Amino acid sequence: MRFYQATTFLFPRRYEWRVLFVCFGAVHVPLLACIAYQAATGQWQPTTLLVLLGATLFSTVLGLAAIRALLRPIETATQMLRAVQAGERVGMVPVGNEDLVGRLLHGVSVAANESAPRIERLIETAERDELTGLRNRRGFLDSARRLLAGESNGVLAMVDIDRFKAINDRFGHATGDALLREVALRLENGVRRSDVVGRWGGEEFAILFPDTLLEEAHVVMERLRASIALDPSLRGDEWPVTFSCGIAPVRSFAHLENATRNADGALYAAKNGGRNRVQISKDE
Repeated sequence: MRFYQATTFLFPRRYEWRVLFVCFGAVHVPLLACIAYQAATGQWQPTTLLVLLGATLFSTVLGLAAIRALLRPIETATQMLRAVQAGERVGMVPVGNEDLVGRLLHGVSVAANESAPRIERLIETAERDELTGLRNRRGFLDSARRLLAGESNGVLAMVDIDRFKAINDRFGHATGDALLREVALRLENGVRRSDVVGRWGGEEFAILFPDTLLEEAHVVMERLRASIALDPSLRGDEWPVTFSCGIAPVRSFAHLENATRNADGALYAAKNGGRNRVQISKDE
């Protein structure tokens, strides 16, 4: 460590350049010694100096190239360690021999393998709604970004439980939470595995139907609306459970924000129209 610390003034941010510089100087020691000897004795041999200079330059180029290649695995390992520290997924780690670089690569591989499951659990936890188990808004948007990577025919549905605040006020928050879990379960079980259901916030849910026509999504949401409205386990004698829904087409992830506004507008129209209905957005 002492020599390492003592040479930090040489390229402080580029360790590999420091190594190359030291090797460059070491390769030229024979040439400098020959020049010093001939200068001291006064017996100059230009041919010998030229041959030695050419050989020195040639070996310098080869040596620096070889050292640069030997340092490349260390550079790769450093980049992978930074990725692990940043919580990013690391690809295949190169396998080394039983030497210093091999042990370093093995250490990176162990760190990456131990970190990957933990990172995935953290991401999964961060993108899940604790109450309902659905994707939260962040998780929903991350899934939508993958599904709407290119141009497509998709549909976004915004769902809101009717008179949920009154249910909370009358029966208590525990009943309201239980109702949110039950509605979330029925929404997730009532769509395809390729569809994405998320809790948008409060009593509002979002459903993304990728590669789906507007009429097809409308039929699905009408079926879900009717099944929840008629579900005897949800319907109370005093307070039936229903939801209102607005749906709008979405062509790409860049169009999702606009589609959300359109679906929200249709949702409010459904609310103002008497609730317990599915409204198609009139805006594109």
